[in-house]
Amino acid sequence: MSFGDPNNPYGQQPQGGQPAYGYPPQAPQGIPAQGGYAYPQQAYPGVPGYPGSPMPMPGGVKGARVILFILGILTALGGLALAVIGGVFASEFDSGSSSSGDAAAALGIGFVFGGIVLLGFALWPILTAAKLGKGRGGVRVSGIIYGSIQTFFALAGLIINLVTLSGMHESGGAPLLLSVVPGLISLGLGLWILIGLANSAAGEYFRRPQY
Repeated sequence: MSFGDPNNPYGQQPQGGQPAYGYPPQAPQGIPAQGGYAYPQQAYPGVPGYPGSPMPMPGGVKGARVILFILGILTALGGLALAVIGGVFASEFDSGSSSSGDAAAALGIGFVFGGIVLLGFALWPILTAAKLGKGRGGVRVSGIIYGSIQTFFALAGLIINLVTLSGMHESGGAPLLLSVVPGLISLGLGLWILIGLANSAAGEYFRRPQY
């Protein structure tokens, strides 16, 4: 039986499943050449056009995070200073036997207690800012609530200062400016937190899938 011309490379068929002319067998598309099973590649949603990549933090959320850290640190420093001043004040008048000395000592103790409360309150923005990178909707709500409180008290303090100074005829422009500028800064920081965390870009960021 003839299998064709042995000198013709196109007339001879490989036998026994052996590769012809030294070329290794190629695996079909979708099946790995080595042993094992082929699993389809899974792409997780991320940045548009780049599936599987992590979604970057929006600029508004970054700004709110920085402001929360700053406000938390400033609140902690204020609470620490208030507690130290209250402690010194209370120890200074604690030895007095007069009623005025007792009142001063009680006032110092009140300062210490207020400083401790401020130190505890400072943990709220600091922890919220620390968790914004990997947090979910609850962290976002916590930041929005803090920004709302910051905005409310800043606006209330600004109105009180304006009403008080407007009734003082001897007040000049400098005292009015000095009292208004801190209130405006505090109000702007609170609004920045609210806008940065309440917009649609922040909503998409906190609803992103996490793997």
